[in-house]
Amino acid sequence: MLLACMILTLSLGSVHAFSVFLETLEGRFNASRSDVSLIYSFALASITVSVLFGHFIYNRLHPVLLVSLILLFAAAGCAIAAQATNLQMAWLGYSVFFGSANGFGYGFALKFSAQSNPDIKGFAMGCVTATYALGAAVAPVPFKLLLNLGGFTSAMNGLAITLLIILLPVAFLVVKGKAQLKVSKFEKHSNLKRQRWLIVKLWLGYGTAVATGLMIMGHATGIAKAGGLNGQLVVYAPIVIAIFNMFGSLMGGWLADRAPIRLVLMAFPAFSVISLLMISLFDHGFATICGLAFIGFAYGATIVAYPAAVSSLFGVVFGVRVYGKIFTAWGIAGLLAPWFAGILFERFGDYKVALALAAAIGLASLVTARFFPANIGINSDIKKNVY
Repeated sequence: MLLACMILTLSLGSVHAFSVFLETLEGRFNASRSDVSLIYSFALASITVSVLFGHFIYNRLHPVLLVSLILLFAAAGCAIAAQATNLQMAWLGYSVFFGSANGFGYGFALKFSAQSNPDIKGFAMGCVTATYALGAAVAPVPFKLLLNLGGFTSAMNGLAITLLIILLPVAFLVVKGKAQLKVSKFEKHSNLKRQRWLIVKLWLGYGTAVATGLMIMGHATGIAKAGGLNGQLVVYAPIVIAIFNMFGSLMGGWLADRAPIRLVLMAFPAFSVISLLMISLFDHGFATICGLAFIGFAYGATIVAYPAAVSSLFGVVFGVRVYGKIFTAWGIAGLLAPWFAGILFERFGDYKVALALAAAIGLASLVTARFFPANIGINSDIKKNVY
């Protein structure tokens, strides 16, 4: 089952290679950087809505039917985006169809891997998020080739065909696994009311941590170009971020099975802040690419450490619901952060202010995590830690 989840997220992770399309879409739609960034932002918002409400369908649809629908809708969204003649059509295809299917697939794979491997749930989630990051690392090169051959239309059609090709092997592996994702009912967990403040803090810490990463990921090629990389090398910026994102996911999952909540969830935003300062203070291509790599690492570790913490605190079954609520912070960050970075770029002509803002947001995540209870380890049980 873990292999099926990894193949699924490998294809869906291409959504985070969107910055490759920025300049092409500006010319195609005669639009500003901030308007084009909204395609990515709206896609992240759609992903969030799907993760939030995913538990309503996970119990009702057989996993084979679910993954088939996910891949079919994702492919349909890419096909619609390929024919887009305006931003609205791109929003419908890429942001709504592809984004929504992406969210259902990501949420399904993340929680399915945890329930299938309860003893190593952190590592299993890390593998899933690592392949999601690997998808973002692999995608820019074929995207760039297809952009050179036939523009955005060819790139989107290529992604749609890829999604259809992997449908059969993923469905086969799910059938072979003979497993079902379980979601518990709300009324069976009345102790959740005593944990509301913990959920609020997790929401704030998670949202500010990922906002830092998403702001940079959404403008990776632009930041690389502004940081001194030439036109041929900027395409490698999202690849570098994604590769280190993958390593971060594996490290975050490993630590999530062993270390205390507060230590793990403070360390990674601190790493992001240091990386952003590196990019801002050392205006050089090498420093820029190193900073982007470290930000990718911190983001990858964060997005697996938080769901692993939720699964340990609330259980791998009920945690599906709780994480859906906390994940809304990711959606808000995804909607606002890349778009606002585009506005700041247009206002000031570079990314200096956007980088400073991202650093401040990362610092806010570190401070929020500082107030997580020190005596609760990530392997603790919520019933033993009600306060």
